[in-house]
Amino acid sequence: MKTEQQYFEEGSTIQVYMENMSTLKEESYEVYDNFTLPQDGFVEELKQHKLHFLTITEDWCGDAMVINPVLRKVVEAAGLPMHVALRDADTDLIDRHLTNGGRAIPMVLILNEQGELIGKWGPRAPEVQAMVTEGRAKLPAKEDPTFDEKQKEFYTQLQKKYRTDPAIWAYVYNSFKSRLQEIIK
Repeated sequence: MKTEQQYFEEGSTIQVYMENMSTLKEESYEVYDNFTLPQDGFVEELKQHKLHFLTITEDWCGDAMVINPVLRKVVEAAGLPMHVALRDADTDLIDRHLTNGGRAIPMVLILNEQGELIGKWGPRAPEVQAMVTEGRAKLPAKEDPTFDEKQKEFYTQLQKKYRTDPAIWAYVYNSFKSRLQEIIK
């Protein structure tokens, strides 16, 4: 069984991954180009630690579309590496890091200098999860003939909000920051 560090070593960098995306690439770069890192001292704090990150993701994932670009900005500013493992290419890795029994992505694995798993973050910031839970609760029952249409409409609106709402980006940043601060202190 491969270690998380081996998956990290085999994975592409976040930069190469985003450049080679075939789905949601433009939307991901829209977030990347418009998100500005807060000047709160966190990047400087993060630079003091020799962490590296492995993100389990897929380019069709709407959550990854907003999360990966925000986290890329953080790790680039801190000069730390972030690599990508595709969830569906080898499900052994994601099956070790399930969320409520599911293969939710993105899942960010936080590794120390020795390549040991010391924490993880994902698949959503709590505030974003609350939005998704609330939106899903408003959908009709799956048996309802309008379910597919209403679900598609919900996810289209959510994806637009992900791309354009700086509050969403702040939720992602602050949640990731909080998790890392728990680990590095």
